[in-house]
Amino acid sequence: MKLAVAGGTGTVGAHVVEVARERGHDVVVLSRSEGVDLVTGTGLSDALAGVEAVVDVASTQTVSAKESTAFFAAVTRNLLTAETEAGVGHHLALSIVGIDRAPHAYYAGKIEQERIVRAGTVPWTILRATQFHEFAGQIRAQMSFGPVSIIPKMVSQPVAAREVAERVIDLAEQPPAGRVPDLGGPREERMAEMVRRYARASGARGLVLEVPIPGAYGRAMRDGTLVTTTDSDHGRQTFDQWLAARAR
Repeated sequence: MKLAVAGGTGTVGAHVVEVARERGHDVVVLSRSEGVDLVTGTGLSDALAGVEAVVDVASTQTVSAKESTAFFAAVTRNLLTAETEAGVGHHLALSIVGIDRAPHAYYAGKIEQERIVRAGTVPWTILRATQFHEFAGQIRAQMSFGPVSIIPKMVSQPVAAREVAERVIDLAEQPPAGRVPDLGGPREERMAEMVRRYARASGARGLVLEVPIPGAYGRAMRDGTLVTTTDSDHGRQTFDQWLAARAR
């Protein structure tokens, strides 16, 4: 099967590409390094020639609702337009658990992405997942000021990016299924504690302060909105197991 992966060089995208190739699929990575600009659409038409399914795991680093919405709207429209022209029969988008109850900041863009996919003519699948284990290190890097890390008060349910990639390829190998069950990690964690454990495992020193973010966005981060419900699926690898594997 010939697959195209948008965001194939990112945290989960690299795993998606790896899993797909391990299973014998022909993979096209849609990235600037391969001559494809997802935001402008440059190079997409040629890249999708002969592709049967497109997996969109592209992302952007912003907490601005305006910037996030502009990014995901442009990328999704460009992909769907090129897919229609190329005769692609399946568009699979990776989204985030709980965003319809927290349509703020970065999540606003993911809501728009889902809306455009649902309204499009390309048959689709949407999988929502919780934050990856790697998020603890990412948020620590973004929110550290000298020896102090200021971490939002947040309830998370971290899942292994590899396990998300495996589920994504499982779905890509099947017919379009619409909205499928959410995927979360095996247990809930406090983000500040995850950051502390990540720092210790990395040999880093410093103070981690947990700070509640005001407003609806902050409330959603700490009240369980962004974790799975009882009808969801769950991964196997815990955050501590991921840290131990990373150390090896």
